[in-house]
Amino acid sequence: MIQIVTNTHISGRGWAVLTWVVTRAAFLLFVFELIHFPGQYIAHDVSSVYHRWYGVLSTGRFPLHDVTWQYPPGAALVILAPGLLPFLSYTAAFFWLAFLADAVILAVLLRDSRVRRGGRMAGVWVWVGGGALLGPIIYARYDVMVTAVAVAGLLLLPRRPKAGGVLAGVGAMLKVWPLLLLIGTPRGRTTRRSWISAAVTMAVIALAFHLAMPGSLSFLTFQRDRGTEVESLGATVFHIARHFGWHGTARMHYGSVEFIGPHVHLVSTAAMVLSLLAFAWLLLWRVRARSYSVATPFDAAFTAVLVFTTTSRVISPQYMVWLVGIGAVCMTLRESVVRRPVALMLGATLFTTLEFPIFFEDIAHSDKLGVALIVTRNGLLVLASLSACRRLWAATVPRRAARGAVEGEPADAPAAVLTRAERVGVHDKG
Repeated sequence: MIQIVTNTHISGRGWAVLTWVVTRAAFLLFVFELIHFPGQYIAHDVSSVYHRWYGVLSTGRFPLHDVTWQYPPGAALVILAPGLLPFLSYTAAFFWLAFLADAVILAVLLRDSRVRRGGRMAGVWVWVGGGALLGPIIYARYDVMVTAVAVAGLLLLPRRPKAGGVLAGVGAMLKVWPLLLLIGTPRGRTTRRSWISAAVTMAVIALAFHLAMPGSLSFLTFQRDRGTEVESLGATVFHIARHFGWHGTARMHYGSVEFIGPHVHLVSTAAMVLSLLAFAWLLLWRVRARSYSVATPFDAAFTAVLVFTTTSRVISPQYMVWLVGIGAVCMTLRESVVRRPVALMLGATLFTTLEFPIFFEDIAHSDKLGVALIVTRNGLLVLASLSACRRLWAATVPRRAARGAVEGEPADAPAAVLTRAERVGVHDKG
C-alpha cells in the first residue's frame, strides 16, 4: 500500500486543490451550522441583513432608509444573485455562490501558475492557506465575490488592459476598493486603456442603476457618518483608554460595533486624515516611480489596498479577504518585492479570526485578551503597510532603487530577467 501511494505522486497543484477542498468543506459545515464555529454567530449578515436588503431590492428600489446600506449600487447585483437559485433558501444560495467565487479565485490562480513561465505556486498557496486562516467568515460576507472580480482583473491588466480595467470598474461598483488596483499600471497605453475602460464601465453601471432604481447613491451619506469601529486602528486608543478611566461604550452603530463617547469623533477624523495622507503618498509614488518590473502593478495594488485597510475607520474581518486575494496575485511572481508584507498580512489574518468571531466579546468589552489581540493584529497591519510602502518605493523610485534599499532584493534585478514580450508589456509607452 505504501508503495502504491508513493508511485501515485501528487503534484503541487494536487496538494493545493486537496487542501482547498478539505478546508472549504469545513467552511460549509460551519456556515450551515452543522458544526458550530467558536465565538459569535458569523452568518447573521447573510440571514438577516442581506436577506432584508434582498426583499427591498427585489421591489426595484434601494434601501434608502437603512443606514446599514453603505455600498455602491452594483452591490445590489450580488445581494439579488441568490434569487437565481429559487430551489434553495436565500441563505443557502448565498453560501453556495460564495463557495463558487472562492473556487473561481483558485481556478484563476491555478491557470496563471500553469501559463506563466516556471509555474509558480506560491500565489495559489497564499489563497488556499490565507483563506484557511481567515475561516468561514469568507463565505458569510459578499467580499469573496468582489475579490474574485478583483483577482481576475488584476491578473488580466498586464496582458489585456482594457479587460482588466473593465473588471476593476465592475469591482469598484461592487465595493469601491478594486479601483485601487489601477494605481500601479505602467505609464502610457496600458494606463490609458485600463483607466478609460474602468471609468466608462463605472459610468455605465452608475447611470443604469440611477435610471432603473431610485436611491442608488444613498450609500454615500451612510458611509460618511460611520464612526470608529472597535476593530480599527483608531479603536486601539479607546481599548487601552478604557483601562485608564475612559467611560465610553461600544455598541451597534451604522452596521458595526463602534465606540461611542468622548473624543471618538477626533479619532475618526484622524483616521480619515491618515487615509488622505496615504492617498497623497500613493500619488507621489505614482509620479516618481520609474523602474517598473512585471510585478510592480501587482505590488502597487497590494500596497494601496493594504494602507487604506489599515487606516480605515472600520477594519471588518472580511476586509482581510481582499488582502489575501491581492497578496496571492503578488506571490505569483518571483519579482515581487512585497513578500515580507504579505507574510505579515497573513499573520494579521490569523489574529483577525481570533478576534472575530472567536473572542469578539473580549474585544467589545476591551478585556485584556481582547486588547492583546487587537493590538497584535493592528500592529501587524501597520508593520505590513510600512514595509510594503518602503519596498515599493525602493524598488521603483530611481535614487533609492539604485542603492538597493530593500535588503536582499536588488530593485533593478527584475527588469534584467524580463523576456522581450514582458518588456514590451511593462514599458509600453504607446
